[in-house]
Amino acid sequence: MKFYLLVSFLFIVAIGHAQDISSNYKEKKVALKDTVVIDSAGINPKRFAILDKDGNSPNPFSYKIDFKKGVIIFSEELQQQQDSLIVQYLQYPDFLTKDYFALDSKIIVENTGNIDKLYSLQESTNQRTFTPFDGLNTSGSISRGITIGNNQNAVVNSELDLQITGKLSEKVSIRASIQDANIPTQEGGYSQSLNEFDQIFIELFGENWNIRAGDVDLQNNNSSFGRFTKKVQGISLGGTFNNEDGSKISAFASGALVRGVFSKSEFIGQEGN
Repeated sequence: MKFYLLVSFLFIVAIGHAQDISSNYKEKKVALKDTVVIDSAGINPKRFAILDKDGNSPNPFSYKIDFKKGVIIFSEELQQQQDSLIVQYLQYPDFLTKDYFALDSKIIVENTGNIDKLYSLQESTNQRTFTPFDGLNTSGSISRGITIGNNQNAVVNSELDLQITGKLSEKVSIRASIQDANIPTQEGGYSQSLNEFDQIFIELFGENWNIRAGDVDLQNNNSSFGRFTKKVQGISLGGTFNNEDGSKISAFASGALVRGVFSKSEFIGQEGN
């Protein structure tokens, strides 16, 4: 039983080897010229034949073969006698003709003279993500003091000053301020409405425009008529426009709500009282 298994195994191996040889056995019909390249991977010299159309082999001295390069050089006499020949040869297996590298050829650095640095850093192509309110600068202080005089009692003073400046984008900047010169001192903190601060505003501005809301100072001192200076709580818009002739036009507009409290005091005096 073992003998039959061994014979069967050898028979299968022989068939596989024969099929592998037959698949690598090539036949080409080439036109005769001075130099003909048969196979770039080389030719096996043990199984090689050149035949004409009648199946006859030409004179071996009428051609030269370089088996390593797979090149055949035909003589002029043979080129005059035949116009084409059939070349039969055994091609080398792929694992013999394949190129093997210890390293990937793509990472090999060309000789540039600077062999101390064999790598290069590439800049990141990722775009910078926009972060809201990134780059804003805040500054401020809360000060408390005591005032003592000869003709007055001790008084506690408290002041608040908060400033915010920075850029919202490349073309838009922001400026804000909160100021109060009389902050009550209470344990646990305190709260008050916006109109109770001495000054509070927020302003957005660019190269040729600005928008301000809160405490706005309205001034017009450039004209000979209608000069005024007002401090209101509202919004103001301003901008500068460039003309084609190079001149500039400046304009501004503002709006405010005045919430005044009207009071009247009447005193009727009597002599002797």
